[in-house]
Amino acid sequence: MASETYVVHASTTRDVALRERTDFWSEHVTSCQSRMGYGYPRTDDFHAGTIRQFTDTHQLVMFWSDTITYTRTAGQTRHAPDEDYRLLLPVTGEMVMRQGDQELRLVPGAGCLVTFATPFELRQDVSARALIMSIAAQEVNGRLNRSSPLTAAIDLASGLGRVVGDMLTGLHEERDTLTTGQFDAVSDRLVELLCMLAAGDDRPTAPGHLTDVETMVRRYIREHAADPGMTGITVAQALGWSLRQVQLALQHAGTTPRELIREERLRLVRDRLPAPAYRHMTITELAYASGFSSSSALSTAFRQRFGVCPREVRHAGPRPVGDTRPS
Repeated sequence: MASETYVVHASTTRDVALRERTDFWSEHVTSCQSRMGYGYPRTDDFHAGTIRQFTDTHQLVMFWSDTITYTRTAGQTRHAPDEDYRLLLPVTGEMVMRQGDQELRLVPGAGCLVTFATPFELRQDVSARALIMSIAAQEVNGRLNRSSPLTAAIDLASGLGRVVGDMLTGLHEERDTLTTGQFDAVSDRLVELLCMLAAGDDRPTAPGHLTDVETMVRRYIREHAADPGMTGITVAQALGWSLRQVQLALQHAGTTPRELIREERLRLVRDRLPAPAYRHMTITELAYASGFSSSSALSTAFRQRFGVCPREVRHAGPRPVGDTRPS
């Protein structure tokens, strides 16, 4: 059965003997992120800590420490492959990220999207506290139509970037009040908005300004997911585009109208199952109210997507099932 647990866990070197603190920190960060190298100016009395939030799908970590340099070498990318991205945002202090031919100075409001698939060096000052979110590679590469890894500076101080930054810090600040479904849902939306920021000139916009088409299609499908008559054709007609434009825009993002409609309906059911406002509804009624043609169609799709059936989630308690897509 899929895990339904959203976990918040704090760790600190204060609970470790002085001579063991750097070893503890190296092992701890590796277990949370990936294999890296660690440069400690001081090894006799190292102070550091994390607050980690995670489900089966998403992870957000607040971390702080004395001065340290993290490195990921070419050998480590080969022997401990990790294709996923990290969104890095300092909350206080300063960091310097070097990857490829880029050097990024990171301060509050100035973050970066970094890949663990290629070598990098990250220098952290003693005053720095930062948030780091793990993001599955396909979530970024599919939306941006990329076949090679991306490293990008992200302005989180204004406009849409500020919205993303506020969502990220809010996700951390409200960590003790969130459910599995809430944490996953906010993380999903945050990644979607982040990709819009990171796209820049990397995502094709012709023909038909595909970037704008995809954004509008995703928003429309999410808002009308419960409509049982929604298809790729009805979406295209409602937005004033051709079906081909809609299909091409979603193809660049690695999906199709049918798949996206099913995904949003499944997320709708996932969110509604534990909600008090829908507890009075049977699974069949919930299926029809969420756009599915029958309870059996919902159960089959739900089990394929989340690893459990809706009835198991309904009987499990107030927390919704976590997303079980492979990272």
